[in-house]
Amino acid sequence: MSESASTESERHTADQHPFDAGHFRTVMGHFPTGVTVIAGMGDDGPVGFTIGSFTSVSLDPPMVGFLPQIGSETWELMAPSGSFCVNVLSDQQSDLCWKFAKSGTDATRFDGVAWHPAPSGSPVLDRAVAWIDCSVEEVYDMGDHHFVLGRVGALDADADHDGQPPVPLLFFKGTLGGFAADG
Repeated sequence: MSESASTESERHTADQHPFDAGHFRTVMGHFPTGVTVIAGMGDDGPVGFTIGSFTSVSLDPPMVGFLPQIGSETWELMAPSGSFCVNVLSDQQSDLCWKFAKSGTDATRFDGVAWHPAPSGSPVLDRAVAWIDCSVEEVYDMGDHHFVLGRVGALDADADHDGQPPVPLLFFKGTLGGFAADG
């Protein structure tokens, strides 16, 4: 198909079906994601927020990324530290998912939450399935989100130190649940 025919086809489709952000969100909700709390240190102590848009980026060098909204107050509080820790939540931590997802609660999100510092000083939440401690490599603006690229400095995946990590928490179609392996 020629470039002009492709462009005409795309324009015709857009004219017939204007973009619906709600439908986009519903369709994307059919892709299950792990639930993470990205945590770092702000001037007044630990800060963090729930993020489902987390991904592995590179093995050599080891890099990961996540996508906070542009204008996120929590990201703005932790960004100057130059580091963050990805905490992969367990199916027993849905309360933390919701606690760290609420807007305007930065000052109280860590109240009653057990954590210890990663090598960078960023918070590792106790009982997380895994944690990945990173230094910020780059931040790119992408639409209405930033893409934060982090270089992995340290990581672990055995919350109980028994050789068996807990079951991860998953988000699917607006709900939370666990994971059961099939075979």
